[in-house]
Amino acid sequence: MMLELGKNARTAAKLLAQAKPEAKNSALHAMAKAIRASQAAILAANAKDLETAHGKDLKASFVERLTLNPSRIEAMAKGLEDIAALKDPVGRVTARWTRPNGMEISRIAVPIGVIGIIFESRPNVTADAGGLCLKSGNAAILRGGSDSFHTSRAVTACLQQGLKEAGLPLAAIQMVETTDRAAVGEMLQGLGGNIDLIVPRGGKSLVARVQSEARVPVFSHLEGICHVYVDKAADLEMAKSIVVNAKMRRTGICGSAETILIDQHADHLLKPIISALIKSGCEVRGDAAAQKADIAVKPASEEDWSTEYLDAIVTLGLTNGVDGAIAHIAKYGSQHTESIITADPATAEKFLAEVDSAIVLHNASTQFADGGEFGFGAEIGIATGKLHARGPVGVEQLTTFKYQIRGNGQIRPV
Repeated sequence: MMLELGKNARTAAKLLAQAKPEAKNSALHAMAKAIRASQAAILAANAKDLETAHGKDLKASFVERLTLNPSRIEAMAKGLEDIAALKDPVGRVTARWTRPNGMEISRIAVPIGVIGIIFESRPNVTADAGGLCLKSGNAAILRGGSDSFHTSRAVTACLQQGLKEAGLPLAAIQMVETTDRAAVGEMLQGLGGNIDLIVPRGGKSLVARVQSEARVPVFSHLEGICHVYVDKAADLEMAKSIVVNAKMRRTGICGSAETILIDQHADHLLKPIISALIKSGCEVRGDAAAQKADIAVKPASEEDWSTEYLDAIVTLGLTNGVDGAIAHIAKYGSQHTESIITADPATAEKFLAEVDSAIVLHNASTQFADGGEFGFGAEIGIATGKLHARGPVGVEQLTTFKYQIRGNGQIRPV
């Protein structure tokens, strides 16, 4: 079954690589229409998955990521329309030059081919990944987690309806129709040479397995141990607002802040920031200074500083200025997303330049670590590696390139 998926995807990829932008956009709009029309069916499928999840006594943050409602379904549909509105990435001339011998060389963006996406509980990834792969001319093989199986199947049916209406091959977006973990292993082996890229989107254990077993290239999407550093020159009200939003807007996403660092020369900010977090329903684990500032703060272990909670829990402590914050992030972070809150432009620029993460912000919440917020329409994930793609992976990041050389009879001298 898995090898057949791979073969069909390869055939579809060849057709998609030559598909007109109008056909792809037509499919994306038809997909959005199908998702809206199928809201009741998608919610019913999601209810099945949620019933199973509640029976497993899973963490609240996991269930929150799994849960769909009318507004989230509308966001999926709108995301597909946003992708359709983007400029087509295929065929872009990214560079062109003429050699002294008269040959003209062009570097042209082309699809990667067949992309395997392995993800866990968030069913919206089905629509985002399928839509982004289609727009960039790639065939997609989607393997969602068992917890979102019924929801992903319902959404995939809408995506294939859109492909059908636009006259594009149904195998352009395929879902792995089994929850057997062996299917993941087959994808990591490349399905007989038919998968060109694997994108894992999930927890630490999933990404570790993918990196360990994959025999095809991988876009690494590691855990989001994201930091907010509050500088001594920070405005208190801004700091409280950003810190609470960065942690508590949605605790179960990878852009949620897991550690708050405060300049030791601004310890007067410590108690009000801790109070704001606790008032918002967040458990705070901290160093000795944080515990002294508020008796509700629990002691932070060494492990806490490198933990992605994905829950209403945060680690908080003092650091020796911006240099101390940069060193702390280098030691404990995952190179995902970090933010500095300061009114000092020089300190902000130092942080932005020296922190080695995919996304670095100044005076803004880490929850903006999202392809949609970047204007990408949607994202497949946040790549934390450094090769080919880094940060939100959108349509441009899902292309590679080739060189086209035009001559008029040139031969290379002996």
